[in-house]
Amino acid sequence: MKVASILVLGGGSAGLMAALTLKRKLPHLSIRVLRSPEIGIIGVGEGTTATFPRHFFEYLKLKPQEFYAQAEPTWKLGIKFIWGPRPHFYYSFAFEFQKRLPELSRNNGFYYQDDIPWLGHASAYMAQDRAFPRQPNGLPRFHNNHAFHIENIKLVHWLENQCASSGVMITDATVQAEKGGNGIQALVGSDGTRYTADLYIDASGFRSELVGRVMEEPYVDYTDSLFCDRAVIGGWQRTYEPVHPYTTAETMDSGWAWQIEHETFINRGYVYASAHISDDAAREELLRKNPKIPHDRTRVVKFRSGRYARSWIGNVVAMGNSAGFVEPLEATALQMICVEASSLADSLGDSLCEPGDSMVRLYNRYNGAQWDDIRNFLAVHYMFNTRLDTPFWRRCRTETALHGAADIIDFFRENGPSVVAGAALVHPSNSFGMDGYLALLVGQAVPHGKPYMPTPTEEAFWRKRAEGLAAEARVGMGVVEALKALRQPGLQWG
Repeated sequence: MKVASILVLGGGSAGLMAALTLKRKLPHLSIRVLRSPEIGIIGVGEGTTATFPRHFFEYLKLKPQEFYAQAEPTWKLGIKFIWGPRPHFYYSFAFEFQKRLPELSRNNGFYYQDDIPWLGHASAYMAQDRAFPRQPNGLPRFHNNHAFHIENIKLVHWLENQCASSGVMITDATVQAEKGGNGIQALVGSDGTRYTADLYIDASGFRSELVGRVMEEPYVDYTDSLFCDRAVIGGWQRTYEPVHPYTTAETMDSGWAWQIEHETFINRGYVYASAHISDDAAREELLRKNPKIPHDRTRVVKFRSGRYARSWIGNVVAMGNSAGFVEPLEATALQMICVEASSLADSLGDSLCEPGDSMVRLYNRYNGAQWDDIRNFLAVHYMFNTRLDTPFWRRCRTETALHGAADIIDFFRENGPSVVAGAALVHPSNSFGMDGYLALLVGQAVPHGKPYMPTPTEEAFWRKRAEGLAAEARVGMGVVEALKALRQPGLQWG
């Protein structure tokens, strides 16, 4: 199959991210996005992972100042979990649990203490509600160990502008697929216009119009690990509340709730299992615990966690929710679009836009494993959360299937937060890494067979270091101050 032209079905974040990635990496390709005028943009608040800025600003080399000006994000250093038996714990993007300091005989994970819930700079800044260090010139010192909170409507606006300036065509059309021998023959508009290409990207969302409906690809269900299947969403206009540099994930009776920090709005959502709580009861619990949410401004979203067995079939490639979905506990939706889009661009580039069967098989194997890795990691969140003793959480602790995380858990239970097995148990492409697993297992106080008692010298060093990190963080910049600095007239970008 020789690829010179690509049609993208869907003008949401998945379709636009795919089109922009392919056009930036393979500018000779003709790329058109077909956007349905009947389907509006889903106006939700989203968190990202650190994959998002790296994809756009390093891989695609887009200008961050345009992103900040048009998308108006806030920064996210990680997740604050109100989860498990500890008061709370932090999961940062800085991989702090594996590090071993010269003054200590074990890696950081062995020294975690409830009264010092930070192990490095990133988590110390989260604990002190600061986003970045402060430079002598009064500007924030940016780094790459962060992600974003972003509103989907503003993200799509920025993506549309980037697509237009990169040469991607965007056409409003309502189409139906016409199946052919190698997948899709054409997408036919309601006015009879036939849109054809060498490769079709299915970015139609949960409908999975091409891969799911037309190609009838089998679906791999994740419900033996992830029991939640709905979310009730709300929020309120920010008043005096601080803008935290992290997402909050808080245990609820039959699931969990997120809090996403926008500059002028606080977005809250309760992810729950409909087998354990009704929509009305879930809404009532969310409103009771968040009385600032207007009662008439909530909505319920239904979903299923899983993926299609293959996302590249013949001349069709699924992207984003068309390929799979897992609940947003680690904010991986946009991350997976970045992974899928970049791996497709690299596959086409390395094959000189003539991918053969081995390239397609490898693409499917790689991206399928990425989805499975997320499922496995999320399963650990559920199996070991002992914060509440409700029917939902009792079920999670006894029935959650760990799949590929089982060997990691066995090793941890025997050896504690040791990192020596990370290279063997966690594939290098796993975005969470061994450090992510250690953050979850230590954070949830999962018992293990190798507890370590620091020597008095180590204890004194650890506490002095922690106090120093906290003192440094306290003089750093919060989100609001960093945004103000970012918007200074004449700011020079590096």
